[in-house]
Amino acid sequence: MEGGKRSTILITNDDGIDAPGLRALVHSLVNTNLFNVLVCAPDSEKSAVSHCITWLHPIAVKQVNINGTTAFAVSGTPADCASLGVSKALFPTVPDLVVSGINKGSNCGYHIVYSGTVAGAREAFFNDVPSISVSYDWIKGKSNLQDFTLAAQVCIPIISAVLVEIKNPSFPRRCFLNIDVPNNVANHKGYKLTKQGKSIIKMGWRQVTSETEGQKMSSDMTNTDTETPKSFESSVSPEHLLFAREVRGSVLDDDDTDYRSLQEGYITVTPLAALSHAEVNCQTFFKNWLQSVPEPSPSSL
Repeated sequence: MEGGKRSTILITNDDGIDAPGLRALVHSLVNTNLFNVLVCAPDSEKSAVSHCITWLHPIAVKQVNINGTTAFAVSGTPADCASLGVSKALFPTVPDLVVSGINKGSNCGYHIVYSGTVAGAREAFFNDVPSISVSYDWIKGKSNLQDFTLAAQVCIPIISAVLVEIKNPSFPRRCFLNIDVPNNVANHKGYKLTKQGKSIIKMGWRQVTSETEGQKMSSDMTNTDTETPKSFESSVSPEHLLFAREVRGSVLDDDDTDYRSLQEGYITVTPLAALSHAEVNCQTFFKNWLQSVPEPSPSSL
């Protein structure tokens, strides 16, 4: 990114290249007429695949038409898409910034671990490319597709500001940003710097008799009433047992963390990295505990 040259932004996600969140984000960025926009996203929904990568076989890539962009649909995961998109194997240059989203459903607390959306940004971070993951707190019955456009619009100032810092260059390279937009985005309370909390939706399993039975888990990790079409042909043989996930409840933070701030109506901005350090009291316990464990003698091996 030099002088007056346009910044290049690579967009990926985990809901798939046809998802309304990605399309709203791309449309909003293209309409600013400020950026070169590239898209490299999964060809189908890959929600909650975390940081899974394709290793044992090639991935298929197909160019698709999204106005104002150069776009490709990929048979891999969000991490695959981000990695391929910044590799110079698919596009001729490395983008200035990777944005993963907009996800249908928030990504706060422990759900950051499950999230393919966050993984897309994390993979760019692994490759030394600045990145942002963006999620909208979609609530069934309250949200509508126009909310994705509003969510994109409130994130453009952050995207633009990050690109300024990259150009300086003063953007910290030891982290990436995770942004969550509140459900009532039209009446948000502004940006708020937060930290990752410990909120989580508790899930369980129940045995089912067919793959078409009961509620299904939607991309925002809640149960939906949408059932698998009756014409669906199961590939599971009769001797197999079938189990389906279901939501059992939730555990929320009391602290001033990402999920709580999001529910209060703020656009949360959470710096993340890739290390998973245990809390200090765990380190202290195991430091003392490990000293008490008898070490095996060489003769016992």
